Amino acid sequence: MPNDINAAASGQFKIGGDLTVNRLGFGAMRVTGDGIWGEPKDIAEAKRTLKRVPELGIDLIDTADSYGPYVSEDLIAEVLHPYKGLVIATKGALTRHGPNIWQVVGRPEYLRQCVLMSLRRLKIDRIDLWQLHRIDPRVPRDEQFQVIADMRKEGLIRHVGLSEVSVAEIQAAQKFFPVTTVQNQYNLVDRKSEAVLDFAEANQIGFIPWAPLASGDLARPGSALTKIAGKLGATPGQVALAWLLKRSKVMLPIPGTGSVRHLEENTAAASIQLSDEDFAALDVEARRAA
Repeated sequence: MPNDINAAASGQFKIGGDLTVNRLGFGAMRVTGDGIWGEPKDIAEAKRTLKRVPELGIDLIDTADSYGPYVSEDLIAEVLHPYKGLVIATKGALTRHGPNIWQVVGRPEYLRQCVLMSLRRLKIDRIDLWQLHRIDPRVPRDEQFQVIADMRKEGLIRHVGLSEVSVAEIQAAQKFFPVTTVQNQYNLVDRKSEAVLDFAEANQIGFIPWAPLASGDLARPGSALTKIAGKLGATPGQVALAWLLKRSKVMLPIPGTGSVRHLEENTAAASIQLSDEDFAALDVEARRAA
């Protein structure tokens, strides 16, 4: 792995117009146990991975109180606090009752608790980017947005993001606060959020694609993805990340891992320059596969 790997090669984006980050970030979901439950099997490697993140020029770390739960935030604080030059983005509204079990709770008092407890675990006075992990369909949407707006006015939150939302839901939230990021599932073969991405791009909203490395059948031998990866001397995952970065200037991929080697491999994707021809070939084949 070359020594000059740096996420700065991915370009920069200003969250909310005033919070500059390198576009290739890090997702901290995987520094937990199986099923995103409990501590990681190799906690020493998870800590080494977190320590390596800023050394590679990554300055946007995405986590959530539900990762573990709490494990990811606790490890980030232990390894990286004080966060010099780092933006720690976290999320709230999902509760955990066991491995791979996620239940949404959007009652205003619970959302406030999420923010206050994340502040405590991360050892900070204000969260640079707090994201509503899901809108709770059992709670009036405006009640959820209102308490977030209140916490922003109180200075507990600097910028607000939403996760797994539609354009209409973004527009509804914008009546209460500026929506600065949207985190929806998006990758080469999962393109359900194209309209949301287009809206984000038109409104300078950062788009954080989760599961960015998924490529399905595109990773099969002989596919456009594997051919282009071979030509560039890269892995299919690196090409998938490079495709996302080229897709839109508001794209902020956050590939996650608990391994230093995999972290370095992902970060190297920031330097891969896809030609317009290769980008188009991947797009055509991916849409066909989707």
